[in-house]
Amino acid sequence: MSEKKDVRILAYESSCDETSTAVVKNGREIESLIVATQIKSHQRFGGVVPEVASRHHIEVISQITKEALNEAHCSWKDIDAIAVTYGPGLVGALLIGVSAAKAASMATGIPLIGVDHIMGHIMAAQLKDEIEYPALALQVSGGHTEIVLLKDPVHFEIIGDTRDDAAGEAYDKIGRVLGVNYPAGKTIDSWAHQGKDTFNFPRAMMEDDDYDFSFSGLKSAFINTCHHADQIHEKLNKYDLAASFQAAVIDVLAHKTMRAIKQYKPKTFIMGGGVAANHGLRDRMSAEIAKLPKEDQPKVILPDIKLCGDNAAMIGAAAYNLYNDGQFADLTLNADPSLELPYANSMLN
Repeated sequence: MSEKKDVRILAYESSCDETSTAVVKNGREIESLIVATQIKSHQRFGGVVPEVASRHHIEVISQITKEALNEAHCSWKDIDAIAVTYGPGLVGALLIGVSAAKAASMATGIPLIGVDHIMGHIMAAQLKDEIEYPALALQVSGGHTEIVLLKDPVHFEIIGDTRDDAAGEAYDKIGRVLGVNYPAGKTIDSWAHQGKDTFNFPRAMMEDDDYDFSFSGLKSAFINTCHHADQIHEKLNKYDLAASFQAAVIDVLAHKTMRAIKQYKPKTFIMGGGVAANHGLRDRMSAEIAKLPKEDQPKVILPDIKLCGDNAAMIGAAAYNLYNDGQFADLTLNADPSLELPYANSMLN
């Protein structure tokens, strides 16, 4: 019996302000990962400027394609599929990656795979350890805060979503008030570990029956507290402000996620997205799951910190699952900035 052939996927990610390419083998092994960051270009604006992001993607995408192949010691003949994020994200930014991937596919004849960006974030866990299904994921990033059930590697169902601001977006907005450069999450997390929860900010929708989130009220309460202090010339402790904000976010995320774990009893728990790099959230979720009876504890996979942000390796991991499922795209593939995860209508049966 012949050995199973290795599958190498060249992946592109350009949904926001990172241009990234990677070669991933068998959906688990990163043979190369290149990330061209744009953070410094956007910092002076306090957030991502779509037109600036698109221009930067154009400038580097050809070069980092060559770098990914070289670092993996591959040529095009070694690549079995070309994968690309086609949504959700900034439409102009997505189009750069989609155009590059389609051009490469057309020139080489290598099959094309379109990947949902959120599926990629969740599948970053697959690059660390094997996922046992069904699984449950807490996806927390600048644009999305969701609790997702995974029936298998390609069928997902969102059971909880944000009604307004995503958690990562709230971090960046309160970061501006505190004078923290974009992206603010890492600094706020660091400050939070040096302060105390003294402001008792609101925990919205904590006791609701659903798994949805809302962070706009917390953001407003934080901003109003700071503005009021400015008006009466009161100096507030930035570490306590950060600790109080982060405690409110983590309390809600942990409470609702643990309720979902108890209800659905997944075999694996995953975190994904930029906020999954938050040490306070990682520690809290690990501690809460450890409190469950042994027989009810899911396997916990927290992706490596460097794979929590946008990167092409996670897209290659997700693409491998689609490759095995026979889900290929053709040259009509287009950017879909409002793309939603593939729905698994039998998840709850």
